[in-house]
Amino acid sequence: MDLFDWTNIRIIDIVDIVLVAFLLYYLYKLVKGTVAINIFFGIVILYATWKITELLEMEMLSKVLGGFLGVGMLALVVVFQQEIRKFLLLLGSTNFRARKKLFKRLKFFSEETTANTNINAIVNACGKMGTSRTGALIVIQRNNSLDFVKSTGDAMNISVNQPIIESIFFKNSPLHDGAMIIEDNTITTTRAILPVSNDRNIPLRFGLRHRAAIGITEKSDAVCLVVSEENGQISYVKEGDFVLFEDMEELKRILEKDLS
Repeated sequence: MDLFDWTNIRIIDIVDIVLVAFLLYYLYKLVKGTVAINIFFGIVILYATWKITELLEMEMLSKVLGGFLGVGMLALVVVFQQEIRKFLLLLGSTNFRARKKLFKRLKFFSEETTANTNINAIVNACGKMGTSRTGALIVIQRNNSLDFVKSTGDAMNISVNQPIIESIFFKNSPLHDGAMIIEDNTITTTRAILPVSNDRNIPLRFGLRHRAAIGITEKSDAVCLVVSEENGQISYVKEGDFVLFEDMEELKRILEKDLS
């Protein structure tokens, strides 16, 4: 068989190649910036080596690598369970807007857009609440619907602005307890009860607010801002993990990127 006989290439073959490239690119986007990225590259290298041994008709090595990759699929499900979960959450989302934004998130055919959310107001409010050590938990919806937690709180319809955020989390406010949920540039829920993460690796110094932030970001693609009532420290949580930042300007840039 001539591997370079381009005359026999069909339209469906081109579509097949594009879809595989599309899938590999999105898998890379999911694991980028995580420990799993090294495993991802290792699997790609191993698979490429297996195919090369097949082409060179190195039967023994080809069978060993093929058998290893076959059995290794079960291990991959365990290693990439968080990434697989996020992928299925995105595909199975009941939010039509999430499906509409799938191609936008992959950034194949569109340029990066600017977030509609008033990020400056949110970050500045967190900074001020941190100074006064006012506890706060802010959830910003991205693609996945948060209806399963919105129903636990009080429905709102308020445009995002700094004074409103600060007044809601004011210690004597009846709305300060629980989480605030923001969709686009609207505060849609206050006093929402979030699922708490059971991860035993979370340091003991973090309280229920941080565990709730980790919990909701494990179960959806939302991002969270947490202001500690004990020390005023601001934490940014995404995909079930803490995202480090040096100052408030860097936090704004990270939020703009994640919400675009």
